[in-house]
Amino acid sequence: MTNASLWIYFLNAGLVVKSVMLILMAASLASWTFIFQRAFFLKKARSTAKKFEDKFWSGADLSKLFVHIDNRPEEQSGLAHVFHAGFKEFVRLRQQGDVQSDRMMESVQRAMRIANSREIEQLEKHLNFLASVGSVSPYVGLFGTVWGIMASLQALGHVQQASIAMVAPGISEALVATAIGLFAAIPAMLAYNRLSARVEILLNQYETFQEEFFSVLYRQASE
Repeated sequence: MTNASLWIYFLNAGLVVKSVMLILMAASLASWTFIFQRAFFLKKARSTAKKFEDKFWSGADLSKLFVHIDNRPEEQSGLAHVFHAGFKEFVRLRQQGDVQSDRMMESVQRAMRIANSREIEQLEKHLNFLASVGSVSPYVGLFGTVWGIMASLQALGHVQQASIAMVAPGISEALVATAIGLFAAIPAMLAYNRLSARVEILLNQYETFQEEFFSVLYRQASE
């Protein structure tokens, strides 16, 4: 099927089927935009997390690392954000001097969890949209197909002699809606599964870092 024939099918389709096609094409365009944007974002997040962990475990002074990140807001993302939030709360409570170590660490852990939750929101951004496109688009396309076939069959009621040549064009136009629905759904669902797996890897990395960083701060608080 050529682009020219697709265009002809679109022009000859009824208003409802045209609307369905336009909605599905818009959803497909948006999903492809989010696919490339999310793939680039997650690749950058993974690289940034690795660089920060290398710097963190290189034996660098944590206070200097905190000051470095605190002076560069653009770097306060991912693991750096979790580290910054936890260490900032740790220093604040330790400067008070009268806070018990257990209460201090509970507050530090809470600060890191809040920062981690914000990072999770950024990592999972737009993934729900891809999941929705992948699951709903086939049904939207099927709705357009059913509506188009109904319109074609109703048109046969106004003629005395029906033939396949009369109903075939309308059915073909209607089936294009299902094809477009699948075209929108398949890449979106594949991308959602792939990107979700990458997000899960990063979330596990963040969770592991939180536990390790918490242990480091706990030892310092006990000294």
